[in-house]
Amino acid sequence: MKRRKKKPENETEATGKVGQQKPPIDEFHPQPIVPTYDSGQEEGSDAEDSAAEIPAVEEPRIETEVQPELPSTPPPGLPEQRTVQQASAAKSSRPPKGVVVLAIGLPGSGKTTWFKRRGVTPLSSDMLRSILFDDITEQRYQGLVFSTLRSLLRARLIARMPWNYVDASNLAPHERRQWIKMAKGFGYEVHAVFFDVPLEVCLERNRKRERQVKEDVVQRMAAKLKAPAFEEGFAKITVVRVKRSGEPGP
Repeated sequence: MKRRKKKPENETEATGKVGQQKPPIDEFHPQPIVPTYDSGQEEGSDAEDSAAEIPAVEEPRIETEVQPELPSTPPPGLPEQRTVQQASAAKSSRPPKGVVVLAIGLPGSGKTTWFKRRGVTPLSSDMLRSILFDDITEQRYQGLVFSTLRSLLRARLIARMPWNYVDASNLAPHERRQWIKMAKGFGYEVHAVFFDVPLEVCLERNRKRERQVKEDVVQRMAAKLKAPAFEEGFAKITVVRVKRSGEPGP
């Protein structure tokens, strides 16, 4: 009687399963390329620099940013200037492989500007609509758009990219749950950047945009918006608010 051969472990990356086994590292599967970054940190860096650093796995924390008067002015430091190994202290036995940053906010809250100021090109639903349908306003295939967006993030995590940004509304905890589960399954830390901007400000900005979202849609989205909480699995939450008149800039 022939013994059944033990099935080989799944080594393919095509399954799309979180936590799947990675292929061996050899001449046919070399170590993923990891970009090098400037390890130096400028003295006198402001709150935006500290909000950008990858932390050690310690107590969850919350920070606050204020939107500047000149949105085009880049901050003095970028989060990508240091590697995960440099920014994560040796206090943890298993430091994170990297960070997944989720932007959370309404249309017109300043998400796109926040990314541009940092020189970051995030994974975004708008970008995918342009690629897939040649139309950034296409709304008929939401399931396809977001499943493709998750596949792109999964590919970056498999490639061990240290910094990963997702630009979507991410209004409610159930919309954020899949991103957090995927990131943690690959050993990544998850940060939230919550744009706590009044609805009136978002509507005013939306009216000035070339591509406007219908106001009733923005209002319905505002009713669903829930602030991120550490209980969801975030290691860090940065709250971005509107600069008030007379308040000093960053």
